[in-house]
Amino acid sequence: MKILVFGATGSQQFNVIGEAKKKGAEVIAATSSENSFEKLAQAGATPVLANLADADKINEITKGIDAIAFMIPVSLPNPFDGLQYAKNVIDAAKLNGVKKLVWNTSAWLESQKIGSPLDDLKLDVQDYLKDSGVDYVTIEPTIYMENMMGPFCAPFITNEKKLAYPTPEAMPIGWIASRDVSAFVVEAIYNEDLKADNFKISGLENLKGNDLASAFSNGVGEEIVYYPQKPQEFGDILKPMVGEAGANSVAAYYESLQNATEYPSKFNPNMSEVLEKLPVKMTSLADWASENKRFF
Repeated sequence: MKILVFGATGSQQFNVIGEAKKKGAEVIAATSSENSFEKLAQAGATPVLANLADADKINEITKGIDAIAFMIPVSLPNPFDGLQYAKNVIDAAKLNGVKKLVWNTSAWLESQKIGSPLDDLKLDVQDYLKDSGVDYVTIEPTIYMENMMGPFCAPFITNEKKLAYPTPEAMPIGWIASRDVSAFVVEAIYNEDLKADNFKISGLENLKGNDLASAFSNGVGEEIVYYPQKPQEFGDILKPMVGEAGANSVAAYYESLQNATEYPSKFNPNMSEVLEKLPVKMTSLADWASENKRFF
């Protein structure tokens, strides 16, 4: 099995390399920067230089590929470019007879367009994928545990013993580990019965803020309290990474959650059904925190 991975330099897709290697796959990892070659090679992949905007190059590196693990880059100067990038990959998969494309959507997809460029274009990608004729699986994760390693959270844990996140304490979330999401992606590639399927996935624990902090405390071996971060504070920390417009958009979303009387679901209570088709050993929040406590 020869698997081409897009987005492997980032935390959301990097573990696809290791999970695919466990299955005996040959992994090719596309990157837009030669600076990433060493990291990808050390993980066990063969790095190839390719820009998602270059349709000819994407077609070239897709020749001879059995399956693709795909993700739209999270931070794009123009979010709408993501649709064309996805089309380039899907078109190349169809042209070259790729057996399956598995798309990590980075978040649960909305049921209809909501006026958010990043969310709305994913629905266009979904339609294009469905109409392409390529066998596919979409993996829709909730919020990554790795978000706690971000600059809007980690320094608060280290310096103030606070687990900072801009969701209300009362809002439960089924946090999921990146490695688990990657394992789902690889299992979907290898399950030949899946040809036009989508899975909303979450962790097995639906944790409110204080429960999250308690589980994290158990993992790292010291008391950490939950800090419902102000959305504007979160947005200000985010600006250097995603730009002012992107940060303001994210902050506005979290502001709406702070004022909500009913919270959106971030937990799949039927994960047992998912695990029957995609057998993955799930990671608890406490175990994840224990494994990564040196980071904090």
